Amino acid sequence: MKTIKILERVLVAIPLMLGVAIIVFLFMRLSPGDPVDIMMGREGVVSEGEIEQLRAEFNLDEPLHVQLWLFLKDAVRLDLGYSYVQKQPVTLLIKERLPATIELAFTAMFIALLIAMPIGILSAARQNSVVDRLSMASAFMGISMPGFWLGIILILLFAVRLHWLPVQGRLGVEAQLDTVTGFYVIDSILTGNKVALISSIQHLALPAFTLAAPVAAVVARVIRSSMLETLRTDYVTLARSKGVSETWVILKHALRNALIPTVTVVGLQVGVLLGGNMIIETVFSWPGLGRMVVNAIFNRDFPLVQGSVMVYAFTFVTANLIVDILYTYLNPKITL
Repeated sequence: MKTIKILERVLVAIPLMLGVAIIVFLFMRLSPGDPVDIMMGREGVVSEGEIEQLRAEFNLDEPLHVQLWLFLKDAVRLDLGYSYVQKQPVTLLIKERLPATIELAFTAMFIALLIAMPIGILSAARQNSVVDRLSMASAFMGISMPGFWLGIILILLFAVRLHWLPVQGRLGVEAQLDTVTGFYVIDSILTGNKVALISSIQHLALPAFTLAAPVAAVVARVIRSSMLETLRTDYVTLARSKGVSETWVILKHALRNALIPTVTVVGLQVGVLLGGNMIIETVFSWPGLGRMVVNAIFNRDFPLVQGSVMVYAFTFVTANLIVDILYTYLNPKITL
């Protein structure tokens, strides 16, 4: 039964993805700037015939509805077209850049949970204490600070002043790595390359922490609120009256139920980290999907932007589906 429900949710996602594809197609076509003019501007003086030939090559001379039909027909076959600027298949470009973005996003999420979980639990257990007030004040600051500003501050402190960490790229020039999965930390472990492992972690540190800070702040506040509500329930009071230790009450009885709203926030934040890290990737020159999309937008590279946004939309849909499935395991009373 659960499998059928999951399949139903997957089928519901199809028209959603179709709507995203149509919207991004129309917005890119209606935005100012002509990709052909941008491309021809790089090549100096060109004739009108060369411009028309290039328009025909990319089907830009066709009516808008014909262009949309051609795009959707190819997208169904997972063919996202060719990049106007880089002259390569969009799927290949996304495949090359996606591991860097995934590695950065999941490292940031790991750091965020490592910070947020103990802070949220401790703040709820010691409500209105000095620890609680300091933790929530720090969380408020984490939510308020713009990512690019925090990134620049970290660069000035740890790279410029202390010279502890690098500020750009994924790997130092001194490290040579044979890629297996595209995830440099994993590849370093698989190949036993300690130099590359240290270098990849050092390059990950600043951008990952910059991404993790606002996420940790949000998750910590959600955990605290959920824990406070759960700690006031009857079953927690009953457990305390039976003489169960406070640590066991918090970890066994309160935390599991408090995780239900937390899972929702974490699932949404995973989508945000994967799809909304364009600014951080640009600040740290991280060679991921977000930075590539920013360049593609400036260059009016329609196929590359469209394909990347489709990947982002698929990420959000998948994250929400995983969250819904986790609900059923955290609380068997909840159904898909």
